[in-house]
Order: sequence, then C-alpha cells, then structure tokens
Amino acid sequence: MDFEDLKRLYLKKREQLGPNAYKHISELLKEAKELHKQDWLKHPTPSGDHEQSWRAFKGKNLEKLVQYIITEEVEALGLKVINGNKLEKTTKLSIELSRVKRNLAIDYGEFGLHLPDVDIIIYEPKSCNVLAAISSKVTLRERIAQTCYWKLKLLQDETTKHIRVYFITPDEDRTLTHKRPIKKGRAIVEVDLDGSYVLTEETIEESDKVKLFEHFIEDLKRLLSNEK
Repeated sequence: MDFEDLKRLYLKKREQLGPNAYKHISELLKEAKELHKQDWLKHPTPSGDHEQSWRAFKGKNLEKLVQYIITEEVEALGLKVINGNKLEKTTKLSIELSRVKRNLAIDYGEFGLHLPDVDIIIYEPKSCNVLAAISSKVTLRERIAQTCYWKLKLLQDETTKHIRVYFITPDEDRTLTHKRPIKKGRAIVEVDLDGSYVLTEETIEESDKVKLFEHFIEDLKRLLSNEK
C-alpha cells in the first residue's frame, strides 16, 4: 500500500460525503490500516511488528493527504503549496524554491541557516514570501511542542516573524475537544501557535485558535488580504 491507495480511499469518501469527507479521516485511516496489514503480511518487516510499520506509514502519508486536500483551494487563491521535505532534501532547487527556502530558514548565527521541521509550506509564488508553515500529525503529542519551538524561532527574526504556524490534526486523543478542563496540548496551541484545525466529525469547543478544519481556507483568505 502507498499514498496513491490512501488518496483513492479519500476520493471515494469524497464521492460519498462531499466536502464533509475531511471529518472522516480517522475512519479512513482505520480502513487503510487493514489494507496496509494485508500487504504487510505478504512482506513483513524484519522486526515482525505491523504496528510499528503502520505508524511510520500513517505519519508520513497523513501529511501528504492533508497537502492534497488543501492544495486546490490554496492554489485558487494564487498561492502555492509544497512539502517541507522537498525543500530540505532536494539538492538542486529551482530559483523559486531556493528563494522560498531562504525566506523560511532560521539563522543560528555561526551555526548556519536551518529549516524548521514543518510538513507543509504555503507561499506566494511571485515574491516567494512564505505565509504559513503547517505541521500535520494524528495526535498533538506527536509534534506540538516541537512545532511551538519553531514558531518561537521564526518570531525572533524580522524576515520570518510574519509566518503563521498551524497544526492540522484528526486529534485522535481528543486533546483539543474541550476548553475546560484544558489539556496541556490545547493550552500550548491557545498561547503559542497561530491556530489548529481539527479533522473530525465530533463537536469541539472552538476558539480563535482551535477550529474545525472547514475554517482553514477562510482564515487563509483573511491572512492573505492582510498581507496585501
């Protein structure tokens, strides 16, 4: 099983559910896990641990799926979307992407320029100005503190302080569901991030920083209009 298989499952959901397909990402991942296990049983990993193999697949491909889901609407705004790994690992970038990389890099002084560990980057192609950096994980505990570290580092430089840092997640451990009693992950989002968008069909107590995923594009439009 690969990302194309996961994408096909999502497109099937979208045919059935329309724009609300995003609310069923956790359900989709459960279906994908069964298919992944069938493939894994034919060629098991040396460790013999399917859960470990599945976690690696799920983590890598959820971010690709989120990127796929948002790309069409983001590009309709005149913006572009790129996976963070492409900037990090591609040795010969185009002039455009090289400029994007420079506009996102964090200056560590004598220790050089380094990119933040983010999954998805949204930028304006003419200026190569980075508008937003997104981390996307199944639960907050997988990356939330690290994501906030990168937000704080971006804030320290005039070149990068405008970049919004978001978290997009199915939130399978329900860290973001309630305002009170507040869990540590939600407190971090409310104070240190620019926002988190939840891929769920459950009801959540929303705020200016924690919202259902359906609000992501409208917030991006608002951000873009403020940048102009």
